[in-house]
Amino acid sequence: MKVGFVFQLPDGVNISKEARSAISRAASVFVLYATSCANNFAMKGKRKTLNAGDVLSAMEEMEFQRFVAPLKESLEVYRREQKGKKEARKDKDKKADSEEQDKSREEDNDDDDDRMEEEEQNDEEEVDN
Repeated sequence: MKVGFVFQLPDGVNISKEARSAISRAASVFVLYATSCANNFAMKGKRKTLNAGDVLSAMEEMEFQRFVAPLKESLEVYRREQKGKKEARKDKDKKADSEEQDKSREEDNDDDDDRMEEEEQNDEEEVDN
């Protein structure tokens, strides 16, 4: 699943290897700075784990308000997908449990059938004797 922004370069634009490297380094610095700002919000909340709210607050503090709304939308999409996956897993587990119970019942029934056949054979042997 891809969450985020898609920017497309205009036709005919090429990027040099050196420019790609500079963009990559700039992106790394931006991520570190955003993480540091988000960490400050977590620390204010006396938490060690950053959450989505911390990141959104950091984006606002860093004056990237125009990204907050798209990030919130992406976060909602992500959460819906995770909820769907979780529900699908629960349904799969329920189905597996149900199938396992059915199989167990069939095995119990087979055991009962075997016992009944054995008892019938014993009864027939007693009658023959």
